Amino acid sequence: MVVPSLQQELYLREFSYLQSTNEWYRLITVALTHGGLMHLGFNMYALMVLGNPIEAAFGKNKFLIVFLVSLITGSFASAYFAQIPSASVGASGAIFGLFGAIAIVGKRIGTDVRSIYVIIGINFAIGFVLGGIDWHAHLGGLIGGMLTAQLLLNKR
Repeated sequence: MVVPSLQQELYLREFSYLQSTNEWYRLITVALTHGGLMHLGFNMYALMVLGNPIEAAFGKNKFLIVFLVSLITGSFASAYFAQIPSASVGASGAIFGLFGAIAIVGKRIGTDVRSIYVIIGINFAIGFVLGGIDWHAHLGGLIGGMLTAQLLLNKR
């Protein structure tokens, strides 16, 4: 991080901290922080690979809705189930929401959804094996992305 003090103002803390300080903006600003260049690079690559087909399927505004809802549900799950004290960084909850959205819309856009399920499973496994990875955010984002994509498809 170029400005470490800025990252401390943006990363996600546990739910009790958010309640006591009223710093709910951290549910969104966590996506602006990352645990190094590799973490940022993986998230940016996943955003490009997943974001382009989802944006093509839904349009820019609905893509943004899927991304933001996934980010917020992932962040909320992370904060709610976090051990005290905790700090989380990254946009992985939102990225997992995009995985969920592409799993829902995949058949309509010609994507092999079986490969998406495999990638989701591998990424969850990595989170449990390596440790230090917030699987709560991944699960919350995945659920948020799937539900949002399904709701948006039902509105068509």
